[in-house]
Amino acid sequence: MEIRKIINYQMKLAIIGDFSIYSSKSLKDFIYEMNSGKDAFFLNSEEEAIYKLTNVQRKY
Repeated sequence: MEIRKIINYQMKLAIIGDFSIYSSKSLKDFIYEMNSGKDAFFLNSEEEAIYKLTNVQRKY
């Protein structure tokens, strides 16, 4: 499923992993953009994901 569809259905998404191992500037920019929003996040731990998914207010 595309990230845009998830956002359109007013769902939230957390992708958990160690993204520091990737050197792609495009990927780093994409992760930065996603983490700046309120719907999709790239995070390092399950604890961070739970916090973000339950405490971030929707922009609607």
